[in-house]
Amino acid sequence: MMEERDGWILLVEDSPDDEVLMLDALQRCGVTAQIEIARDGAQALEYLLPKGGLTYRMNLPRLVLLDLKLRKVSGLEVLRRLRADERTKYLAIVVLTSSSEREDIRSCYDNGANAYVRKPIDFEHFIEAVRCLEMFWMLFNEPA
Repeated sequence: MMEERDGWILLVEDSPDDEVLMLDALQRCGVTAQIEIARDGAQALEYLLPKGGLTYRMNLPRLVLLDLKLRKVSGLEVLRRLRADERTKYLAIVVLTSSSEREDIRSCYDNGANAYVRKPIDFEHFIEAVRCLEMFWMLFNEPA
């Protein structure tokens, strides 16, 4: 695997099973970036847009992997709020979800998602999807 650029990944996932699968897939792909996890939409917003105006870290994640169907605050609402804030409007945000509903896809792109990826059912396909996401967003993409 090519050496990654500086950066970390925020995984926003409320399903413990999907979280384990995603972390396993990232590990199998050789991802060395630090992975932080927000387990619902409210936690993701607090993590990236805490009250007081400062971000949680000195630097924002290089990539946000955002589930669409989240507890407390939906993934779509998280996306809207991140795009509306000057601190996070250029973050690379990939919606990673099981939904194939045309309306969900359209809403995510209308609200600024960089990509919409449906979670494959087959684990080997899932690993390949994660490998492709990681290579593009962590290695090749130039962040804003």
